[in-house]
Amino acid sequence: MFFRENLARRCAIVRGSLQDFPLLRRTLSEYSVATAFHLAAQAIVSTAKVDPVGTLETNVQGTWNLLEACRQTKVSQILIASSDKAYGAHESLPYVESQALQGKFPYEVSKSCADLIAGMYATTYRLPVAVARCANLFGGGDLNFSRLIPDLIRRTLEGRRFVIRSDGKFVRDFLYVEDAASAYLCLAEHLANNPELMGEAFNFSMETRLTVLDLVQKILQMMKAILR
Repeated sequence: MFFRENLARRCAIVRGSLQDFPLLRRTLSEYSVATAFHLAAQAIVSTAKVDPVGTLETNVQGTWNLLEACRQTKVSQILIASSDKAYGAHESLPYVESQALQGKFPYEVSKSCADLIAGMYATTYRLPVAVARCANLFGGGDLNFSRLIPDLIRRTLEGRRFVIRSDGKFVRDFLYVEDAASAYLCLAEHLANNPELMGEAFNFSMETRLTVLDLVQKILQMMKAILR
């Protein structure tokens, strides 16, 4: 989508890795970056279970590399795109920002650690960083077919059976990807105008609690209407 919509022509593209600290620092400095949106991560829960070290290197080391590069180059504001998975498991729902970060599994732990590191930089170095914790994202351009929504849509279009990998009773909250982008922009703008937000985290979701079964049924109803 990035290239199809010709967005590449409007951007300066630097290819590299979050583990390459000199490249991060040089890029931020060379392009005089004022606002950094940290969106890069290993975001697949199943991959994190198979490759915990790679996930921690990307999500945790990658975060401290970026924050340190931002500190050294004096970036004006930084937004960390986190996840509600950073909270781990709590009996009290929905999650609120004051709840402890207590991830237990590889992906959860990586997000808990990244958020704590962001708070450390804000408290210790007064780095202007804030954290956005979003619910499960969905929307156009998601080609990760290990996720429920794109896999269900693809299989339905192909006339294949979709298999739910649980009893379907797990409750999930979702957020449309364009709403998430708007949330990131809104938070960055407020951070620029209000230094008191430094180090704070904010939850974003649709606040609609759906079981997996409910979601599957809703999507199938919409697909039937479209395919008629």
